[in-house]
Amino acid sequence: MSDNQNLLAEQRRALILDEVRRRGGVRVNELTRKLNVSDMTVRRDLDALARLGVVEKVHGGAVPVAEASTYEPGFEAKSGLELSAKEDIAKAAAAMAAPGTAIALAGGTTAFALAQQLLEVPDLTVVTNSVRVADVFYNAQRSAALGGVGPRPGAATVVLTGGVRTPSDTLVGPVADAAVRSLHFDVLFLGVHGISVEAGLSTPNLAEAETNRHFVRAARRVVVVADHTKWGTVGLSSFASLDQVDALVTDPGLPEEARAEISEYLPELVVAGEPVRTADI
Repeated sequence: MSDNQNLLAEQRRALILDEVRRRGGVRVNELTRKLNVSDMTVRRDLDALARLGVVEKVHGGAVPVAEASTYEPGFEAKSGLELSAKEDIAKAAAAMAAPGTAIALAGGTTAFALAQQLLEVPDLTVVTNSVRVADVFYNAQRSAALGGVGPRPGAATVVLTGGVRTPSDTLVGPVADAAVRSLHFDVLFLGVHGISVEAGLSTPNLAEAETNRHFVRAARRVVVVADHTKWGTVGLSSFASLDQVDALVTDPGLPEEARAEISEYLPELVVAGEPVRTADI
């Protein structure tokens, strides 16, 4: 992590968080040397990460927060993490959405980033249980109307399920389940709390797990969009195994050993900015 003096604050904090998680803790003086920034800059970064609830400040440095399998951070907390990675993942995943198809977008901050990229894909029918994702499309249409240009040709048709709202601004529960159960999608784009070989796809929210199971069953193709920090994380409830996933779109921070392991289970691994890896099946 040298020559990083000109990194944006968000990128620098992502590097710090990776270092904390990888080593189990870091000291301020170590980070100042590795990042080539001031002591004050590092302390501000640690303060910001502590406010997000992902590190705990200790004397002279920081350690990772031990998250319970039931802990579910809110949308705002998650939206401040891995921003560059999520944007790159969103761009790569958007290329997998064909014009004129029916897609589903489950909740999460990476799905929110993807929704912004999908605005340029014509004639989509989008079903989502994310209030934030629906707002992306609704706000785009409202802006066009206020500008006096009317609906953009090929603008997406958006269906928002009902349900009970989670801390991640996702709608879950029997109403959402019934809506999803009656539909069929060409592609499901799915953000996850955690992904691992043993637990598959998991979430800390039991109701969200059930709604996600219905999403997976209703889709011809399942594409998981998740940054590298989600690998190895396990939430309270699993809702799909890796053999139910057709592709994972992630970022270059995913370790090589994890990529090899994933490639044994998934037909397609897309690392944003790198050539697509397909399994020999």
